[in-house]
Amino acid sequence: MADILASIPLSAIRVFEAAARLGSFTRAAEELGITQAAVSWQVKALERRLDQPLFLRRPREVTLTPAGERLARAASEAMTALRSALSDLSETGEGVLAITTMHTVANQWLAPRIGGFQISHPKIAVRLDTSNALIDLARENVDVAIRSGGGQWPGLAAHYLFPTVQTPLCTPELLESLGGLARAEDLVDAPRIGAPQEWAVWFAAAGVGPSDGAAAAPRLAGDTQTLEIASALGGQGLALANPILFSSELRSGRLVMPSPVYAHYGSGYWLAYPSDRRRAPKIRAFRDWLLACIADDPMIRAYPPREA
Repeated sequence: MADILASIPLSAIRVFEAAARLGSFTRAAEELGITQAAVSWQVKALERRLDQPLFLRRPREVTLTPAGERLARAASEAMTALRSALSDLSETGEGVLAITTMHTVANQWLAPRIGGFQISHPKIAVRLDTSNALIDLARENVDVAIRSGGGQWPGLAAHYLFPTVQTPLCTPELLESLGGLARAEDLVDAPRIGAPQEWAVWFAAAGVGPSDGAAAAPRLAGDTQTLEIASALGGQGLALANPILFSSELRSGRLVMPSPVYAHYGSGYWLAYPSDRRRAPKIRAFRDWLLACIADDPMIRAYPPREA
């Protein structure tokens, strides 16, 4: 085995990994900046050294053989680890930290605090991507993610941050105009903002069932909590939102919570990054800073994690 490994150049593995990942010799050639003939030659040379086919050649496509599939998994892991190691060796704590997270988390929680990280680490610039789309941290040019979910993602290290809870929020003026909404049942026919299924979860947590009255349909549903809360701040109704993310509006009195009841909508928000990059200086610096912020946030301490 050692003789076989010693006889296989890294360039052949690199070419094979690209062809296997892309499912095409042509696209692999484009990605690597070489000719299709060069890709084909490298793959054939690798197959000769291993004495077995790695691809099935068809007129317009190539597919992996069982042996090719096994090698492709190992090659992908090896190339990812190699890229991470080279990146970590070249890092000196300077550069750009690329963060991806959801719009509401970025706007309501992270953006008001990120200046503290930049003051503490002036040589690290921050690039913040506010997208609700999931990003493959192993392949995209992103260092860390703050996402909701279960926290168990293959190849990623994950640190729990805070729960995905929601409770109705509205302006003090609207609450007064509606008579105070002293009971959870009073919200059934109140003007509401948000997805009907999310309100159903909150009503269930509050002990309000279908037999307690036919709830009026919410008058508006947005694709982010920020949009729905903007409507609530305009006096349009009660919006379901995470009080942790809107603690500033609650402290200032612009928003109030008519009910102390809150509902969980998943296990929580997590910081995630590739496991093999856990020692990267900029990732370590951001992780330690973020977890310290979480520990110091009194609103987060008021909402415990969801019980398993």
